[in-house]
Order: sequence, then C-alpha cells, then structure tokens
Amino acid sequence: MTIPAADLARLNDCRHHDPHGFYGWHDGTVRTRQPGATEVQLHTPTQSVSMDSVGDDIWEAEIGDNCDYRLEISYPEAPTRTVADGYHFLPTVGSLDLHLIGEGRHERLWDVLGANLRSYDTEMGTVSGVSFAVWAPNAQGVAVVGDFCGWNPTQYPMRSLGSTGVWEVFVPGIGAGEHYKFAIFSHEGRKDKADPLAKRTACPPETDSIVDSTSFAWSDSAWMDKRTGNLDVPMSIYEVHVGSWKVGANYNRLREDLIPYLKEHGFTHVELLPVAEHPFGGSWGYQVSGYYSPSARWGSPDEFRELVNALHENGIGVIVDWVPAHFPKDDWALGRFDGQALYEHPDPRRGEQADWGTYVFDFGRNEVRNFLVANALYWAEEFHIDGLRVDAVASMLYLDYSRDEWLPNQHGGRENLEAVQFLQETNATLNRTHPGVLTIAEESTSWPGVTAPTSENGLGFSLKWNMGWMNDTLEYFKHEPIHRSYHHGELTFSMVYAYSERYVLPFSHDEVVHGKGSLWERMPGDDWNKAAGLRALYGYMFSHPGKNLLFMGQEFGQTTEWAEGHSVDWGNLDGWGSEWHQGLKRLVRDINLVYRDTPALWSQDFNQDGFQWVKADDSTNNVLGYVRYGADASALLAVCNLSGSSIPNYGLWVPHDGEWQMVLNTDDAVYEGAGNPLPQRIRVDNNSTTLHLPANSVQWYVLEG
Repeated sequence: MTIPAADLARLNDCRHHDPHGFYGWHDGTVRTRQPGATEVQLHTPTQSVSMDSVGDDIWEAEIGDNCDYRLEISYPEAPTRTVADGYHFLPTVGSLDLHLIGEGRHERLWDVLGANLRSYDTEMGTVSGVSFAVWAPNAQGVAVVGDFCGWNPTQYPMRSLGSTGVWEVFVPGIGAGEHYKFAIFSHEGRKDKADPLAKRTACPPETDSIVDSTSFAWSDSAWMDKRTGNLDVPMSIYEVHVGSWKVGANYNRLREDLIPYLKEHGFTHVELLPVAEHPFGGSWGYQVSGYYSPSARWGSPDEFRELVNALHENGIGVIVDWVPAHFPKDDWALGRFDGQALYEHPDPRRGEQADWGTYVFDFGRNEVRNFLVANALYWAEEFHIDGLRVDAVASMLYLDYSRDEWLPNQHGGRENLEAVQFLQETNATLNRTHPGVLTIAEESTSWPGVTAPTSENGLGFSLKWNMGWMNDTLEYFKHEPIHRSYHHGELTFSMVYAYSERYVLPFSHDEVVHGKGSLWERMPGDDWNKAAGLRALYGYMFSHPGKNLLFMGQEFGQTTEWAEGHSVDWGNLDGWGSEWHQGLKRLVRDINLVYRDTPALWSQDFNQDGFQWVKADDSTNNVLGYVRYGADASALLAVCNLSGSSIPNYGLWVPHDGEWQMVLNTDDAVYEGAGNPLPQRIRVDNNSTTLHLPANSVQWYVLEG
C-alpha cells in the first residue's frame, strides 16, 4: 500500500493525527521511518528480510501475516541497533483512562500521561521502553523528541486517541535518564514543550524533561500508620527555603543538617517553600513549570524522597507549599501549550494575573482540574507528604482580585465558582484517598467556611493561615512600648474571631521580604529591647490559640531581610552582639519543648472552652492575661507585660485556686533577659494572686494537681 500523497505530506510535516495508520504492520507490509539509516533489516521468528528504502526516510518490507518482529538499523557512523517497532503496539492509554481524563476524575493521572516505563512479553522476548502521552487537543500534530532520536520530530510522531485530545506513542529500547520534550505543531509552527507531567527535569536554566523511575524503599511505616489528621496535637512549624537555609543546601544537605536542628529545637513540622520545578529562582518556587517534579536544583526525586523519609523516621511532619493558582508564561512550559490557551483560561480577564505576569488556570475545564487534583494526590502518594499549604487562595476565589477589568460569574458576582468547586474537590478527594494529609489555606480575606467541611458547603481545608492575627500583632509590636496602650485592641481583637476557622499563626517568609525588614528590625529600641520584644512576641504567640509557624532565621532573630541568594544569617550567632541571638534561640527551643509537653497549649486550639480571659482590658499597663485549658482538664496561665516598665505587686484575678508552677519566663537571664528574681510557684487563693511582671516579657504558669 502506497501512502497517499496528502497523508505523506502531513507525516513529513509532523501534522498527522494517525501515524500508526501507516507505520508498523498493515496488510502484510511493515513500514518504518528511520532518519539517517543506511540499511534496515526486519527479523521475525521465522525469517529475515531486507527492507527497501522508498524515500522520505521510510523503509518497507513484505512479511505476510502479522507477527512479532524486530528492526535491525544500520547507520553510517553509529553502531547498528536492533529494536522492536513502537508502531506495532496497541495504545498505552486505555479507554477507561481516557474516559476518566475527559470526566476530570483520573486520580492517578501520572501513571498514564507523561513518560512511563513499560515492558511487554512478546514471542521474540521482552520489550522494554517508555510510553509517552500528552494532552494537546488543539495541536495539528505532536511528536516526542529527545537525545534518543537526535531531536528529530519525524522519528516518533504520536497518534491522537480519538476526540480526547490525548496523543500517545511507545518508544522501545530507551529507559530512565533520557531527556525529552514534546514537539507541538500548531498554526504557530513548532514549539518544543516540556512535559506537563514530567517526574524529573533538567536543572534550570535547562528545560528538558527527563524520563524517571524509582525503586526507593520507604521505611517510614511507623509514622504513616499513626498519621490520622487529628488537629488536637502540637504543631510548631519551621518554614524553610531549601536553597538558602545554608549555602549549598540541597535535599541531602537538609537530611544531614536540618533534621538534627529541628529535633534540637523541638519543631514538630517543617514546611518547605515550593519544591516543584520552577524556571526562575527569584520566584522562590511560586511560579511553577513542573508540577510533578521536585526541583533538580537541589537533587533528584529519590533524594527528595530520602529527605521526607528521614524526617518521618525522626518524628517530623513534612508540609510543602503548593501553587495551583497560577503559572509562568515561559513558552516552553504550560503557557499556550498546544498553540492556544489550554491550561489557562482563554479570556485574559480571568486567565492572567497582571501583577505577577502569570497565567491563571482554567478551573472550569475538566482536564485542567484533573491535572491539579491528581497533582495534589501525587505529592501525597509518591512523596508521602503530610500536608499541602495552598498559596494565594484569595486570588483564586475572587474574579476581581487585583484586576481593573474582570468577568463576573454567571450570577453577576465576583466569586470564582469554578475555583471554589476545584478547591472543594481537591480537599475532599485528598481527604478520601489519603486521610491524615492536611491542606492549609493561605487565604487573606474573610471568605466564610474556609476550614468548614465540604459537606457543609465549606472549602474543606484543614487549617487556614491567620493573616489578620499576624498583621495586627506585628503592627502592635512595632510600636514603642510607651505608645502601645493606644493599640491594645489590636491584640485582643483576635479572640473575637479566633474560633471562626481553624487557624495557623504564621510569621512566614512573606513578612521578612520586599522592604518589610526582619522581625528583629521591626522591634523598637536597641538590641536589648529588640531581643526582649521578640522573646515576648514568641511567648505571646505560642500561648495564643492556633498552631504556630516561624520562618527560618526568626528562631534566633536574624537581623536582616531574607533573600534567596544567600543563606540565613548564621553569623548573628557569633561575635559581637551574638548573646541576644543565642538567648532567643535557646528560648524558642524551650518554648517548643514546653509547648509539646503541655496539652493546654494545643489540645483545644479550636474549641472556645480552651481559652479564658483573666485580664483583657488593662491597656494602661499593656498587660494581657489568659488561661489555656487542655482536653485533659489541665490549665496554663499566660501573663504578658508588653510595657517598657516592670510592674511589681500586680494584682490578678485567676479562675482556679491552687499552686501554679512557672514553666516559662522570657525575662530569664538564661535567655539574656533582665533576670528579675521571680518565684517559681505562685499561690492563688480566693481567685486572686499578686505577681511581679518584668518589662516586655511573658510568663507561663501551669496549675498543679
């Protein structure tokens, strides 16, 4: 059978939807395209045949009945190779897979799209290779290109599987480590695109996708078995940017250095700024190009698995930042993937974020929603992640977010109903398939029900960052103590809404960049007062209802803004003035240790019965007092004197009589505080006690008995 001229022209231009209809075995003839070959031999179980060159790099031979065969290909200056013919195999994406992709319900999308190793037992032996599949419904033609074909798209054109928009081809004889891309042909010509589901990438600025495989043996079953998603547990989160924790940091370095540091300082969880591949390091990972690949800047996917595994073995949970809100416009990545808007919404009033120079996902498109939901499952399944902190949720929820022109929803409102549905689906699916994996929303507005169950029409997140508490607290602490009495309500207001959601109290990387200064710089006064201010801030923070998060460097009061180009200012801990930072570091360690051992500080974070004011209205003296109650009926009294003067003989009403043991004093000399002599026990009789309150300090007392 001669290839019709029109089909041959389309094959030559890589714009044919069905190359398998001409290559492989058809009606007794085997046809193959082998650019650069000087001779091709065809071997079956019963015969060997020399194939004829018929032009356009195409070779043909008559063999009669359909049977197993191999191609022996000779080149002028390269070794002869013998391979199976990928065009002799059935599609590697099944009809059920295609149906689920079309419905947006394929929960293991990474097993069928992208690059996956395959092996088939045939009459002439086992055939191993890689199946490639990509969703590109607007493309006129698609080919996989890579080192294995000299990046020539005519070697491995892909077939379109019906009306699904999925293109597929099986390439025998290659395996893990191969670099590749998809050559997408559209009305705009050819563009070589990175695989949206690549499991591994070349190290930026290189943009190739890499075929990956893993045989990693997890040994964290003890951790995984006890992971329930119960939130009535201590959570002290240390937020880390992998590349700048220490100079030269990577997944292996963190495994060796970070884990002992976390254990020494009592943190229960580590949260990593986005580790998914991203082209521009200055985005800190918040503009993602490779959603299924840990960044090659810091190591291989298995090295990332080793890090997570080791953290789990040491009793530390792992949260990663996840960015489903938007993606960069790099023309080799997701943007205009098949020549048209595909992953992004086609209308720029919904499909672009001008402030960030990025595209916004089309949350109403089944395949796009599937790509993102499956990605959340992928991190939980393949990397044993314990939680996803979802970035920029507010930008997803509101159609007018940071836009002068915007497109209303079908009811004329500003709510992005498709994004709401996507977030609900992600949370519900993750909760069903991986119970115990947390989702945490960075949502900066008062959208109702962020942490309410999806069954009650909530968004279904486990936790939400308390941005209001963070802003009000830092606004209060930046003032000189003499002026704080005018801002007392900025601290007490948080308890008005503290139980409206399940909150994390975050002092994140966002608070120490873009000219805001470090937390140390935002404290008023000289170094002594800055250190005292941070000690008091942390004493207040860890006794306030909610889980806790500190960004790296804050535990010792880094003196400068964070920048991803250099490491944390570890030099603050050496030399002149280091005593303040050493004292603060010791305090954070002790706070974490006391916090973990004190159920009153965490077992009722989201229950109003877990908190009681004992002094909320003393703005004159800048004093706050409250009791935290544990689910085990334990009680902790926190007293905060945030003024610049010590207050002797301060009378305080306390709801429970008895002996109270001091468990923390931020003014203690061991933390480089003033070291005022305070009794280690206080007595409350008739609901009354008298305390000495050192300036700019916090004390914690636990009720005995």
